[in-house]
Amino acid sequence: MLQSFEHQGEFGISMGAGHYFGDLNSDFQLKRPEFATSIFYQRQYNNYVGIRITGSYTFLAYADYLSNNFYQQRRNLSFNTNVWEMSVSGYFNFFKFYPGFEDYSFTPYIHFGVGAFEFNPYAYLNGQKVYLQPLGTEGQGSPLYSGKKPYSTIAASFPIGLGIKKALNAHTNIFAELSYRFTTTKYLDDVSGTYAPNAFAAVDANGNPTTWFLLQDRSYETGSSIGTAGKQRGNGQFDSFATLQIGISYNFETYRCPTKP
Repeated sequence: MLQSFEHQGEFGISMGAGHYFGDLNSDFQLKRPEFATSIFYQRQYNNYVGIRITGSYTFLAYADYLSNNFYQQRRNLSFNTNVWEMSVSGYFNFFKFYPGFEDYSFTPYIHFGVGAFEFNPYAYLNGQKVYLQPLGTEGQGSPLYSGKKPYSTIAASFPIGLGIKKALNAHTNIFAELSYRFTTTKYLDDVSGTYAPNAFAAVDANGNPTTWFLLQDRSYETGSSIGTAGKQRGNGQFDSFATLQIGISYNFETYRCPTKP
C-alpha cells in the first residue's frame, strides 16, 4: 500500500505574527510583533523535495521610542506599512512524508526562495495618516539633492524558513513555520541616509510648518531638533522582516498501480 501511495502536494493557509528589523530596530529587539498570514500551493516531486508558491500579507510597524538607545529615542521616528508578497521557494522534508501512514506522518522541513513585495510606509501626524515615500523625507526628488531619487515601493525578498509538519490523517496536516526575509530595500521604514532639512519648503503660504518638515525630523517632539543637513538619519542597512505562523494544509494524493516485481 505504501509503495502505491503518491503525495502530490498541498494547499494551505497560516496565520501568526510578523516582525520588522532595520534602521529603527538594528539590534533585533522583538518588541512590536504584528499580524501576518499566508496562503500557498505546494507541488511535491517526491517524498522530500517540492516547489511552493506563496502569497502573504504582513503588517509591520516600529518606533524609535521602543529602543534602548538614547539617540534613537531623541530621533523619534516611526513607521507602519502593509506588505504584500509573492514568492517561489524550494522545499525539502528532512524525513520521508506519507500523510495517512503513522510511521511517516511527521517531518521537519526547510524552504528558501525568491519573491517580490509591495510596501508603502506611513506615519501619523496629529492623528492623520500620512504616506512617507511621496514626501521625500531625506531629500529624494529635491533639486537641491539631485543624487537622491525617490525609492521604489516594490522590492525583492529572499525568504528562508524552517518548519515542522504533522499529518493528522491522509488529507490534513498542521504545521508551524518560522521564515526570515532578506530584502533589497533600505526604505521599508522610510529611513536610511542623512537629514535634508533644506530640501523642500519648511513653511506653507500661511506660515505654518509643512507636513514634510514636521515628518522629516521629529526630534522636536523630544527636545531641540537634531536634524542638521548631512547628519546621519539612518545607518543605511538593508531592511528585513520575519514571520512565525501556524497553519493547516490539505493534501493532494494519488494511488498509482504498483510496479511489477
